[in-house]
Amino acid sequence: MTEHPAFTFVQSSSGIEEYRHTKNGLTVLLLPEAAAPVATFMVTYRVGSRNEGAGMTGATHLLEHLMFKGTERFNRDKGTSIFSVLQRVGAEMNATTSYDRTNYFELVPSEHLPLAIEIEADRMRGARVSDEDLADERTVVLNELDRGENEPLQKLLHAVFASAYFAHPYGHPVIGWRSDVETVSAEGLRHFYDTYYWPQNATVSVIGHFDKKEALDLIEAGFGGLAAGPEDTVDIPQNATREPEQIGERRVVVKQAGQLGMVLLAWKAPAGLDEDADALDVLSQILSGGKSSRLYRKLTDAGLTTHAGAFFPRLRDPGLFAIYSMLTPGTSHEEVETEMRAAAAEVVDEGVTEAELARARRQVVAEEAYGRDGPQAVAARLNEAIAVGDWKLFTEYRERIEAVTAKAIREAAARVFSDDRLTVGWYVPTDPNGQSSSETA
Repeated sequence: MTEHPAFTFVQSSSGIEEYRHTKNGLTVLLLPEAAAPVATFMVTYRVGSRNEGAGMTGATHLLEHLMFKGTERFNRDKGTSIFSVLQRVGAEMNATTSYDRTNYFELVPSEHLPLAIEIEADRMRGARVSDEDLADERTVVLNELDRGENEPLQKLLHAVFASAYFAHPYGHPVIGWRSDVETVSAEGLRHFYDTYYWPQNATVSVIGHFDKKEALDLIEAGFGGLAAGPEDTVDIPQNATREPEQIGERRVVVKQAGQLGMVLLAWKAPAGLDEDADALDVLSQILSGGKSSRLYRKLTDAGLTTHAGAFFPRLRDPGLFAIYSMLTPGTSHEEVETEMRAAAAEVVDEGVTEAELARARRQVVAEEAYGRDGPQAVAARLNEAIAVGDWKLFTEYRERIEAVTAKAIREAAARVFSDDRLTVGWYVPTDPNGQSSSETA
């Protein structure tokens, strides 16, 4: 623990120390690692597509682009664009947007950590959101949308999420619906920015080679003078919409020019901090982790699919647990869907073996360890834990996974794998004339 007049120490876990700014509520996470003379500085805003309403879908992603257009201090017109200033000192930088968060980060030689902090503090409240910059970035994002329209799995996922969620914003894509991206105004984006991009809605993380006292001094110098949030409200507004309970299976079919079909089954699943979430992480590995996995043996070994997978994104609010298959030529959607349903039902009816459990736990732990190689990778993993709602998910993850039992997996599967919680998606390829190229359409 480091004493500092501007910060209150909150807690620590596995080498990470949490501090809170005494005036504006900014959360700070410090993780010193002396392996190399580099450091990552990251700002995680607790705002994502989950916070967007009708007409504003894609706002967080558009703002991600606009935040790189700079501020009055750092901009291309002055020759001090964020990219050029950071690249001159050998930095790597980027940003990402998801359902529950947006993050901005720089990997810099340790002596240039002050510059990264200065830039992020400046654009937290000083971003230029202009009509001219929006016009440029709107074109870029629309091109991203076009590319996504041609990616079968992404298109099917968008359709399934939109069908699975009637009320909650998880139902719209993170990149936004095209009509909103085409029509949103700079004024609207500025209002969104002025609502969410404040210290009390952000966590800054410093990872790598640095001195803790000096880092807190730098963060205080950059962020300490910023107000906690909007003057007209005490708290940053959060999404209060709760998805109504699903009663009855839902289905959606996507038809598009292509060659191979696809089936996706998605069940309503608990939030990322729910006690079932760890079991579902392990179950995802049992179903799809390599050639010994259940879906591979049931579908790919049988010649029904070229690939089959499972995924469970851990989100702040209840999400989806999904399995999907890419069909081999001539294989029917009905046959593959039947086999996929059977794979899920077998977990509920018979459970999983201790051998499967042990192998899956090793795989999950190994993948997590590989994903923590260096300050940048650590920041990425820590970012996701912050988004879910508790950064200690990052430090406690291995222990939680190793505690998962076969009984817990079977019970979690029984709560999730219900037809009343299921949305089925088919991707049906068509020929250039719009006729189904699959015998099952």
